[in-house]
Amino acid sequence: MLRRDRQMRTQIHQLMDAALITVAFWLAHWVRAQTNGGGINIFGFNLLGDPTTAFPDYNWMYLVIGFFSPLVLELQGFYQRPSLASRRMTAWILFKACCLITIGVILVIFMSRLVAPRAVIILFGPLSFVLLFIKEELVYIGYKSQFGQAQLKKRLILIGSKEDTMRLRREIAVKAEQEVEILAEFDLNETSTEQLLHFLHEHSVNGVIVNAKHSYFGQVEKAILACELEGVETWLVADFFKTQISRTSFDDFYGRPMLVFHSGPENSWQAVVKQLVDLVGATVLLILASPLFLFAAIAIKFMSPGPIFFKQKRSGLNGQPFTMYKFRSMVTNAEQRQHEILSMNEMTGPVFKVTKDPRITPIGRWLRKLSIDELPQLLNILRGEMSLVGPRPLPVEEVKRFDDLAHRRRLSVKPGLTCLWQVKGRNDVTNFKDWVRLDLEYIDNWSLWLDFKILWWTVPVVLFAKGAK
Repeated sequence: MLRRDRQMRTQIHQLMDAALITVAFWLAHWVRAQTNGGGINIFGFNLLGDPTTAFPDYNWMYLVIGFFSPLVLELQGFYQRPSLASRRMTAWILFKACCLITIGVILVIFMSRLVAPRAVIILFGPLSFVLLFIKEELVYIGYKSQFGQAQLKKRLILIGSKEDTMRLRREIAVKAEQEVEILAEFDLNETSTEQLLHFLHEHSVNGVIVNAKHSYFGQVEKAILACELEGVETWLVADFFKTQISRTSFDDFYGRPMLVFHSGPENSWQAVVKQLVDLVGATVLLILASPLFLFAAIAIKFMSPGPIFFKQKRSGLNGQPFTMYKFRSMVTNAEQRQHEILSMNEMTGPVFKVTKDPRITPIGRWLRKLSIDELPQLLNILRGEMSLVGPRPLPVEEVKRFDDLAHRRRLSVKPGLTCLWQVKGRNDVTNFKDWVRLDLEYIDNWSLWLDFKILWWTVPVVLFAKGAK
């Protein structure tokens, strides 16, 4: 993966490891305290007892341990392992690192001329190892799961001469086979821009690597422009020159220098915090809205024959289809009857929207007015398919009908529960180009602060049913 992604992931793991090792130090003290200073006798040797030492004198050690432990793990190569390293490799590195950290703690306490509780020193190393290994095991299971693979594995296209792409594929197979899926290889001298666009539409590509050493730059430019319109990151292998271009960043892909052309938000700590806000916010909202869930489910079940939930395939990040959930607000055969009311469509462009849709049930009209029908999408947020804030997800069939390639750039970020369109017009915006303009305005100016402002603006829109009809 790109260096910035590796660095950010490593920093997250370092913070988690520092916290766990600090917890291990506290646990060691807690276990000792449970013995009331009496200890555990084994063959006449008092293993844990040391009633004469007051442990609060060592509270400053939390800072020392939290600061230096990740450095020891780094020196042991712990953060350079493959994402799916074997358990044996992980255990061996952790064993060595925990031994060194324990020895370091002993040396620090000895140099401070304080008498350390034996129990804390004896228990600290094993507890550190166990906590770190459990954490790594959970991460390993997460990586191996379908959700982890979908979130972490990059789906890439290689573009360049056959010789260049073959060499790059071999390097990826050695260094990143578990983190990268190569969907296809294209020779720019033999592939048209239309073929590339068609493949991008059909396969939900996360990134395109262009190796232009033996290709014409005019064709490279066309490929980059096509990806720019799609909102798909383009990584140009730049080991033949060094330069800086507007809206690009310089990075490396497992040692290969890259110019990254991006027309959406870059990976950053703000993006990590956004994911945490999505997870925590969706969880809290689900708990708070549980009475509404129950009420809506009962009302739909008894007032409208058919299922409680409406499920539909929508286009997510990079066009990846996912099943979006809503409380059903229409009759059960609504999609089959859509052709009957095509003439009533109020939205220009490829999307379909009717304010006074005759297919809406009486209870459904009330659910829509208060936006209660959207609440099940909190489950999509917890599944990692949506965000609290982002462009509204459109049905897959409507996305296929986009007549302007620039409109697909709205797919370069996760779709959201609310967006600028929701708070700046909602049903009052009838021109799809204006809708897309608001989405691209959000993408081009994205920040956490903008997300918080949109969430704040959404509250009165929902409470007073502004724009909902």
